[in-house]
Amino acid sequence: MTAGHAIPGRLRRPENLQRLARGMLVLAFLWLAGRFWDPYYGFTKFVQFDESDAAVMLPELRGTPVYVYHYSGGYDGAAYAQLAVRPAARAPELARAVDSLPYRARRILLSWIAYAAAGGEPVRAVWIYAGMNLLVWLGLAWLLARIFPPQGWRNLVAWAGLLFCAGVLHSVRLALTDLAAFALLAGALWLGETRGENRAAGLLAAAGLVRETALLGGLALWPRFERGAWRAGIVRLGLTAVPLGLWLIYLKFNAGPVVQGLGNFSWPVIGWVEKVGNTLQALRTEADTWLAVTTLLALAGLTVQVVYILIRWQPSDAWWRLGLVYSVLMLCLGTAVWDGHPGAATRILLPLGLAFNVLVVRRSASPVWLLAGNLTVFSGVLALWTVPRDAHELSTGRSAGATYVVQADERWYQAEQRGAQTWVWCARQGGLQLTTWPHRDAPVGAQVAVRGIDARPLEIRQDGRLLWRGEIGVRRQWIPLTGITLAQGVAHLELSSPADPVSEGPAAGARTLGFAVYDVRVE
Repeated sequence: MTAGHAIPGRLRRPENLQRLARGMLVLAFLWLAGRFWDPYYGFTKFVQFDESDAAVMLPELRGTPVYVYHYSGGYDGAAYAQLAVRPAARAPELARAVDSLPYRARRILLSWIAYAAAGGEPVRAVWIYAGMNLLVWLGLAWLLARIFPPQGWRNLVAWAGLLFCAGVLHSVRLALTDLAAFALLAGALWLGETRGENRAAGLLAAAGLVRETALLGGLALWPRFERGAWRAGIVRLGLTAVPLGLWLIYLKFNAGPVVQGLGNFSWPVIGWVEKVGNTLQALRTEADTWLAVTTLLALAGLTVQVVYILIRWQPSDAWWRLGLVYSVLMLCLGTAVWDGHPGAATRILLPLGLAFNVLVVRRSASPVWLLAGNLTVFSGVLALWTVPRDAHELSTGRSAGATYVVQADERWYQAEQRGAQTWVWCARQGGLQLTTWPHRDAPVGAQVAVRGIDARPLEIRQDGRLLWRGEIGVRRQWIPLTGITLAQGVAHLELSSPADPVSEGPAAGARTLGFAVYDVRVE
């Protein structure tokens, strides 16, 4: 047989086809997440700083390339990112910047890692923290391939269902700690299954410093009710809590009393019933239909997982015990944890999904169970589907060892976009702010792409100084600018045309347009 015929034959082998499918899914994730990358802001869109966070953020982060959302939408990742800047968790500025500092600081391990990897440099620490979950996701993909090897379609569905589930991808999207805690816990269960108890205990202890609820996984591993094994198991279980316990003592004396977060729990089933009602109501009231539908599917998936665990008792199986522990946790979660689309519950209950998939695959359960239990993937993919855009951000890029961002002021209409192209229109006059990082003070040059609604004159000035004057037409043209001065890395340009703007149409509310800027490239 010739080599040309041998290669397709190898590809047709089931295990190789599955490896190919998994590779394509990994590439799909990297494409989804990679769209959040920005040359100026890095992956800090994941961190979810909003304007209220920016008003009190650590002083060393103000005016730096950390993305801030211009609406109320902050989330916990902003706290963990700032802890990566001040990991000792005791600075007065940190107490003002982070809501409930002792509570947030319990989950410190990722912040420590980001701080160490950045060498203590504040902006680099935030950038590293913002993108850490991408590496964690890839590590989890490798680990789950050990648990679900490329053999049979059930393993492929379970592997993909976990990697693309709501809890995992929302952890990536919001730069949260749940994914890393889950990966460490999954590693501990995998090692525990192969009798690597000491290494499993180490991973579980580390997971407790990422998210305290991960320590519940120890109840699945230990104690084993075997002769001579249960005492050692209890000792290991106790030791896994020591690092978190010592850190909590430190926090009590340096950051204040540690809030227990008991408000996140309620009487059994009450929180779940309330979530069901709210989710069904959202189908009628939520403007974003996909958001409402995927939340319902995620809730259905979690419910299926719990039902399967509770009706298929197997106390001798560590994976079943893991599922039972987190099933009980799910039934006791309160309103605050269920609230939202799809809610924090999908992240907290990631170990439940792992236990469910392992049991369903190994028992060759009906495909209906497997597919229904992984319905959270729709909410997961939705989390990364839409990349947020600043309504006045025009362009970003790199130049001469620095990065830059160009933003239009409020006199321009909101930015429009088609594919990778972004542009802004104004009627007669508008300003552009150019910001560089690291901040530069030496003069720079730039190329500005402009067009008019019709042929018209245009002037570009900086602080009253004329940089360019000429005629523009309806086709885009590049205008070279030289001698743009920067003050602490910032320059303000003023573009104006004396010609009257033109209405874009007869409809009420039609804009009056004069000229548009399509791109700015710093040289």
